[in-house]
Amino acid sequence: MKGLHVLKKRWLLCSLVAGYPLLGSEPILSTLKEEQFGFDYRKASLQSDILRDSWLQPVILRYSYSKSDQYDGDGTTENGTVSIDQPIFRSGGIYYGIKFAEASRRYSNLSIDAARQKLIKEAVSLLMQIRQSDLRLAKQELLIANSGLNLELKTESYLHGELDSGFLDNAIIEKNLLTQGLYDMQTLKERLISAYESISDAPYTTTTIPKLSLIEVERFESEAIDLALAQSDINKNRWNANMIRAKYLPQISLNGAYNWNKIENPAFAGSIMPIHAQSRYTTYGVSASMPLDFNEFREMEISRIDVLKSGVMMADKKRELRSLYQQVRHNLANSDKKMALARENQKLYEKLLGDTRELFRAGYKTEYDVNMLANSAKIQEIETQIIDVDRQLELLNLYEKVNGAI
Repeated sequence: MKGLHVLKKRWLLCSLVAGYPLLGSEPILSTLKEEQFGFDYRKASLQSDILRDSWLQPVILRYSYSKSDQYDGDGTTENGTVSIDQPIFRSGGIYYGIKFAEASRRYSNLSIDAARQKLIKEAVSLLMQIRQSDLRLAKQELLIANSGLNLELKTESYLHGELDSGFLDNAIIEKNLLTQGLYDMQTLKERLISAYESISDAPYTTTTIPKLSLIEVERFESEAIDLALAQSDINKNRWNANMIRAKYLPQISLNGAYNWNKIENPAFAGSIMPIHAQSRYTTYGVSASMPLDFNEFREMEISRIDVLKSGVMMADKKRELRSLYQQVRHNLANSDKKMALARENQKLYEKLLGDTRELFRAGYKTEYDVNMLANSAKIQEIETQIIDVDRQLELLNLYEKVNGAI
């Protein structure tokens, strides 16, 4: 069939040698999705900057104005202050805070990377499923064609009195069921297209689909984004534990202030001169402090628990990834068996087709027999391509987990 050859050619053109990154420079996510991730990265960077510089105290500006009618006439008082109380030593807390901010930035960026890779994987998966729907539709059309040929053959036999009407009814029902199945497949394809277009601007008809190969287990485990995220969480919690411990140790601060006062009062009762006073002065010094908090040890124990838990989560994530890798390997092995069976059937149908054509030329077989076997051989050819897409979908589950692969 012409449609089958077009599908096969399109699939071959879209098959690439696997490499990193999976899609190269070809964008797959929509502009709006990428903009959202861009905002997430920017927000994470700003939040990390806030954490990094949180040890720097603000300069406090104060101004007050008051008015009083205690004496004859109204009196006013104005005060202004510029002050700062800046810690310069926190028993390592400043250093730990900066390191915690850097670890938090790394963790946030990896979290966004993982979310972005998951969405890219979804887009590529939908793209593969759309192409697989094309193959399934082509296969279904061949099944319907064979069913139509079978119906014509049974109709002739029935009209010649060689077949009971029940066989003819079954042939009609079979063709109708296959046609209904075709309509269901077309509906499913439209749903896949709609889901794909909701997250991607790239046209599904021309976007390149990569040809994936199995990732080595060592590379899969060493470059897994889930493990990088778990390790980043461990580092973040360790720095946080150090920062909390330092919070309850001695702290030294420098402080300074510039003060300005102005007082204007009317003359007291019986006084000749009113009061007008203005002063400007600075204060500076050093202070030391150490908090004694009832919940100190509880807060430190909580931070220690967070570190221990993140280590357990790291070990658990390694086990999950090993299980995923083994499951994909098992599924690929089953796909190999299905592929071998489909190719064996294809060779069988091609041999039968050649023999039937010879018998047709000799007058022992009908054209129905030749066409049905030709369609059956094409069906097996399509089946191998459908199975190959199943393999690609399985491998995509691994590529999603490899940092920077997609």
